[in-house]
Parts: sequence; C-alpha cells; structure tokens
Amino acid sequence: MRVLIHRGTQEIGGTCIELAAAGDRLVLDFGLPLDGEATDSSLVPNIDGDDLRAILISHPHIDHYGLLHHLSGNVPVIMGSAARRIVQAAAPFTKQPLPSLNGLDLAHGKTIDIGVFRITPYLVDHSAYDAYSFLIEAEGKRIFYSGDFRAHGRKAKLYEQLVADPPKNIDALFMEGSSLSRLESDESFPTESDLEEEIAAHLKAAEGMVMFHTSVQNIDRVVTLYRACKRVGRPLIIDLYAAAILAATENKNIPQSDWPGIHLYLPKLQAIQVRKCEWFPLLRQHSANRIYQQNLKTIGRNAVILFRPLMLTDLREAACMDNASFIYSQWIGYLERGTYASMEEWLENTGIPIRHIHTSGHASPKDLKRFAEAIAPRTLIPIHSFATEKYSELFSNIGYRQDGEWWEV
Repeated sequence: MRVLIHRGTQEIGGTCIELAAAGDRLVLDFGLPLDGEATDSSLVPNIDGDDLRAILISHPHIDHYGLLHHLSGNVPVIMGSAARRIVQAAAPFTKQPLPSLNGLDLAHGKTIDIGVFRITPYLVDHSAYDAYSFLIEAEGKRIFYSGDFRAHGRKAKLYEQLVADPPKNIDALFMEGSSLSRLESDESFPTESDLEEEIAAHLKAAEGMVMFHTSVQNIDRVVTLYRACKRVGRPLIIDLYAAAILAATENKNIPQSDWPGIHLYLPKLQAIQVRKCEWFPLLRQHSANRIYQQNLKTIGRNAVILFRPLMLTDLREAACMDNASFIYSQWIGYLERGTYASMEEWLENTGIPIRHIHTSGHASPKDLKRFAEAIAPRTLIPIHSFATEKYSELFSNIGYRQDGEWWEV
C-alpha cells in the first residue's frame, strides 16, 4: 500500500490523503484550506483516474469536504448518513457549493469493502456531528486515520472506548494535532459540562437578552446552550438555518424547533431567501413555535438568541437590546482574522462587550498522547497541525512526510 498526502502535513484544514494498493485507489477527505476559496480550482488535488474507487469523508466540516463539488458525480462519496444530511441542509443557507454525495453510508464498527480496501469506521467525539476515524486495510497493511477528534465533548465515552480497545498491529497512524499550536503539553481544554456551568451562570446574572454566537453545526454546543437555558428558565430563539441543521441529525435527543422552550424566529434576510427559493414547506415544518419581530421586544429581555450576523438589522429594529450581552463561542482566530469585523464594530458602537466561552473540537496534547500510546503504531504520521515539530517532543516513532510525495507503508 502506497500513500500520497496531497495536503495536510504542515497545516490545519484542506486535508486530502490518497491511498493506492493492487491497482485501486482511495481518497481520505477532500477539504478546503482554511484560507481558501471554494471556487478556486487550483486548490483541487489531482486524483483523476478510472481506478479511484471512492472518496471517504471523515466528518461534515468544510475543511474536510469543501472541494468535492469540483469533481464529477461518478466518484462515490462515503460518509455518515447524518453528516450527508447536514451538508445537504446547510448548503442552501451558506451558499456552499453542494457536491454530488452519492455513496455508501458509514456506521460505527461496520466494515465495508471498496475494491481491495477494507474500511472499518469508528465514531468519535468531535465538534462536528457524525464524525469518524478509520481503520483501512489492504495488501497486508493496516493504517489508522484519526480524522478530527477530542476527549472532552458530550461523546467523550467514544474516545475512552477506543483507547481501551484500540485496533491492533497498526503500521501507520495519521493523527491530527490541531491543539499543539494552541496548548502547552500539560494543559487541557474545558469540557462541554464546564461550559454549561459557565454559560448558565452568565444567563442567570444577565439582565437582558443574551446573544450567543456559535456554529450551528457544532451540535454539542447547541445542546450545551439549550441545557443552560433550561436550567435558568430562559427561552432559546433559533433561526430557520439552525432548525434545518438540528432536524438533519434525525436525533430526537437533540433540541428541535418544536421543543418546549425553543422559539423559531425568521430574520428579514432569511425571509427574503425563503420567498426567493420557495422554501415554504421547510418554514411550515418548523413554524410550530414561531415568533415575530414584535415578540422580540416582549420576550427579548429574558431570551437567549442563537445569534448570526444577519440578525443585526432585526435586533436593532426590535429595540430589544437594553442590557444585552454577547457570548462568542467559536475559535478566537476568526475574530483575530477579522472574519466578523462588522459584527464587532456594531457591538462596540452599541456598548456590548464580547465574552468568550468556548472549548476546542480537538483533543488536548495529553489526550493525543493517550491516543497514540493506545494505537501504538509502527509509525506515527503528523497531519492537520500547524506545529508538527512538536510531535517528536510528545510521541515516538514519528515519520515526517511532505505534501506531494508518494511513499510505501
């Protein structure tokens, strides 16, 4: 079995790994780089050929699937069924190009054969819903691809199960190291339960509306927020995009638009989309607890709104911002890069400070070390990290590789 890492040996995001064995090829992830544009065809790895059997997508984050739309619809795309639905549900709202997603569905522990490759998916704890690691076997070799994972989320037991009973005799482990550029080796991230406590304390003390800014596709965080709201008796307001993503999970244990304590609000810019694209059936599906702009003034003081920048005009016009507060629950790098510059300017002009309450979707260095020790590969290949030089300080049997080079397992 041979390997070509098209992108990922020196960066976070844009991951793409090609495997070749006995005349068949398989690709692991096909991501958009963090600073890339989805329309930029120069970013697309060259994987053309009739021997390409499938593309395997670890989870529904754009830095792992965001270039799929450049490919023909003939290549099967293998991913989790909920992940597939989330990508499909998100595309109309985010205007991300929707790729062809025809292919087999992944299921935890259920082995599938694609050409000469045998694939066993492992459901993992990550900020993306329906995320997987993979054991891939071919020509007597066994590799393990970690994908993105953590050990401090609401599915942390999946991490513990994997390190307690890992796959054996692994020739090469491709392991992400996103946290190595963000934490010292002895530091840990807060858990989702820690965040729930901190958010609930803020909600209890707040005197007005609380705007909570996070990625709706971070399902764990939405669950954390809902639980905090429920603890202090505050209603949670979501928009149609959030309602569609939550419904796409098809998990009845995850908050939905018709749950008690949840209201649906359709911002004006989203209403324009509904009319233009004729999303009336989708709106009706989620209108059981719908509220309108005049209701924001009435319930706003006690409410928490799952905030998106397109809501700015609505909140101004509703005059519901007295004593409002703002929680930012995403990677701080987006603020440092100026991604939300107009939102920050509005908050500053309104006199509302930003409070940062967040935890990573990636494993801490200590949890990465436990993971690597459990898998015990003959070679550990750094992937998905801006600090690959730190691998040799924490792990043994490191095999550094370069983007664009073929090598044999």
